[in-house]
Amino acid sequence: MLLQWLKSFLKGKRMMKINENEKGDIEMKTETYYENRELSWLKFNERVLNEAENPEVPLAERLSFTAIYQSNLDEFYMVRVGSLTDRQKINKDEKENKTGMTPKEQINAILKRTKELEVKKARIYEQLMGELEPQGIRIINFNKLSKEEGEGLEKYFNHHIAPFLSPMIISKQQPFPFFNNKTLYAIVLLKTTKGKTKIGVVPCENSVFRRLIEIPTRPGTFMLCEELILHFVYKLFTKHTISEKTVIRVTRNADIDTENFNDDNLDYRAMMGKLIKKRTRLNPVRVEITRDIDDKMKAEIAKYIGVSEKHIIKSGTPLDLSFGFLLQNYLREKIDLFYEKRTPRTTPELNMKESILSQVQKKDVLLSYPFESIKPFLTMLREASEDESVVSIKLTLYRVAERSKIIETLIEAAENGKEVVVMVELRARFDEENNIEVSRMLEDAGCRIIYGLGKYKVHSKLCLITKSTDEGFSYIAQVGTGNYNEKTSKQYTDLSLLTANQEIGAEIANVFNALMLGETIKETNHLLVAPKMMQNKIIEMIDNEIVKAASGQSAYIGIKINSLTDKDIIDKLIEASKAGVHIDLIVRGICCLKPGIEGVTDNINIISIVGRFLEHSRTYRFGTGEEEKIYISSADFMTRNTIRRVEVAAPIYDENVRKKIRHIFDVVLSDNVKGKRMLPDGTYADIITDKEKINSQEVFYQEAYDAEVNS
Repeated sequence: MLLQWLKSFLKGKRMMKINENEKGDIEMKTETYYENRELSWLKFNERVLNEAENPEVPLAERLSFTAIYQSNLDEFYMVRVGSLTDRQKINKDEKENKTGMTPKEQINAILKRTKELEVKKARIYEQLMGELEPQGIRIINFNKLSKEEGEGLEKYFNHHIAPFLSPMIISKQQPFPFFNNKTLYAIVLLKTTKGKTKIGVVPCENSVFRRLIEIPTRPGTFMLCEELILHFVYKLFTKHTISEKTVIRVTRNADIDTENFNDDNLDYRAMMGKLIKKRTRLNPVRVEITRDIDDKMKAEIAKYIGVSEKHIIKSGTPLDLSFGFLLQNYLREKIDLFYEKRTPRTTPELNMKESILSQVQKKDVLLSYPFESIKPFLTMLREASEDESVVSIKLTLYRVAERSKIIETLIEAAENGKEVVVMVELRARFDEENNIEVSRMLEDAGCRIIYGLGKYKVHSKLCLITKSTDEGFSYIAQVGTGNYNEKTSKQYTDLSLLTANQEIGAEIANVFNALMLGETIKETNHLLVAPKMMQNKIIEMIDNEIVKAASGQSAYIGIKINSLTDKDIIDKLIEASKAGVHIDLIVRGICCLKPGIEGVTDNINIISIVGRFLEHSRTYRFGTGEEEKIYISSADFMTRNTIRRVEVAAPIYDENVRKKIRHIFDVVLSDNVKGKRMLPDGTYADIITDKEKINSQEVFYQEAYDAEVNS
C-alpha cells in the first residue's frame, strides 16, 4: 500500500511541477540536459576514427577503422541527412523535440562538424600512411616518381585504362551526366582556343580497372587508379586546356518511403524492388572533392548536381578508403600488425556430442557472441529440421548472411514436411535486395513467408520450435539481441537465449500468431513487446525504482544499448536520477542525455565502448538483489524501436544465466581501455584510473578460451 501511495504521490508531484514551470523548465532542459541526435552520432563516429590513430591498436587494424569511419559517414548522410532534407521541404520550421533545432539548423551543424572531422581524418590518414612506409607499403603520387616510372605509368594508362574510359564534355547536346551514388569521377574545367570554358567528366570506375596500381620498380608501392586518370586526363581532352581538375564523389539520399503500403492487393515484394531501384536516383546530399577548385567551378558543379555549395566538402584523403582492406592483404604475413587471432569457442554449458534440443529442455543456455560460437543454435535448428516430433519452426529474419546455413536448414525443414513460417523484413535498410532473394528461395521450398506489419518494421529476433508430445505440445525458443547471421556473430557482441520455458514459448507463439494475422500484441505477462507493450513497461519499471529510492530502499537501473533517443524514457531517467536512483548507461552510439549535471543527472553514469568488435547486445536491468529484473532485447531506447517497430525483450529467469549477464554487464562497465566516459558537456573522455587495465572484449574472449579448456 505504501509503495502504491508513493507512486500516486510522485506522479501528482511531477504533474504539478510541469504545470507550474512548463515553459521555462523545458527551455532549461533543452539547453542543458539533452544532446542533438545527429551531432551525438557524429561524436560516436569520431570515436571510431580515434581508433585509427590509437597506438594500442595494431597498425593494419587501424586501416579498418578509417574505412569503417567513412562507410558509417556515407550511410549517415544517405539516411539521416537525406531524411532531414526531405523534412526541410515538407516543414522547414519543424523542430526536433530535444534541442529544438529545425532541419536546416541540423543540416548546417552536421556540415560544419563534418568539415572539421575531415581535417582530423586527413591528419590521421597521413600518419597511417607514414607508419606503413617502414612496413614496405606506400601510396604515392606523381611528385614522388622518377622520370622512368612516370613514363611506365603513362604507357600503362595508354594501354590498360584509356581505352576503357568514357570522357564527355557538357554541352547542349551532352547534358550533365547522372553521378551514381558513391562512385568516383574525374571532373575538369576546360578552356577552348576561343577562351570559353566547359566542364569535362570522366568516370573512374568500371569492372576492368584495379583500384591499386602497383609501381613495377617498387614492390608494395601503389598509385590509386583515380589519381592516375586525373593526372593523364589531359590526354582525353586534346583540343582543350585544363585549368582545374578534381576527383568527385556524390552521396545520394537513400531514405526511401516504405511506410505507405496500405493496399491489400499490392505485391509487397515487387513494390520493394521498385523502391530499391528508385533509391539509386534520389537527390544528392553531399559532394566530396579531392582538390581545391575556384568558386566559379564550384558553383557550376553545385548547379549541375543540384546541391547548394555548402554541401561540397573538400577531403584531404582519397574519397573511397576501402582500399585499406586491400592493403591489409599485403601485410598478412606480419602478424604483429593485426589483432591476435581469436575464434568463437564452444560454450561449456552444452555438450555438442549430445542433442542440443534435449539439453535446452533441461536448462536455459545463454550464448555470448562472438566469444562463444553460434554453432549450438545452428545445430539445434538442424536437429529440429530432422526431429520427427518437431511440428513447426517459426523465425524472424532481418539481416541474414550470404549463403546462410540458417536458410539452408529452414529449406531442409520444409522439405522434411515441417511447417516453416518465416517473417522476412523486406525493409531492413540496404539489405532489401538480399532479403527479397531469400524470401523467394524460402517460398520456393514451401516455407510460409510473411512480410511484417505495414507501418511497423519487425526487428525482433525470435525462433520458436514446436514439438508434439504425449501431453500435447511443447516449445523450445531462442531470443536474441542480434540477427540470424553467421558472419556478424563473429564480429558483433550479441546475446542469444535458448530456453524451454513454456510460458515464454507461449508468448512468443502469440507474437507469431499476431504477425500472421497482421496484428500487434496487446498483453503479456513475461515479454516486453513493442509497439504496444515496451516503452510503457520500461517506464513503469523505472517508476518502481523511483518509488524504492523515495522510500529509502536500494534502487538501481543498468542499461546496455546502442542508442538512447526516446525522450519519454530519457525524461523518466532524469526523474529517476533526481530521486536518487543510481543509473549506469552503456550506450555505444547516439546518446541524447547528458550525465553528471548537478541536481539533475548527477546519478547517471554513461560510457561508450568502441573496440575490436561492434558492441551490439542490449541488456536491461532494474533493481537489485533477488528483486532485480533482467531482460535481453533487440531494441534500443529509440522511439523507432519502442513504439514504431515490433521488438521483443525477454526476461531472464534462470539464475545461472542471470549471473552470466550480470558479469558481462559489470565487466563492460569497468572497461577502462576501450571505454570512454561521457562528460556533462556531452564530450567523451578516457577513463583515467590507477586500477588494473580492463579491455572487456579481450576479457570475455580469454574467459571463453579458459572455460573451453577447463570443461
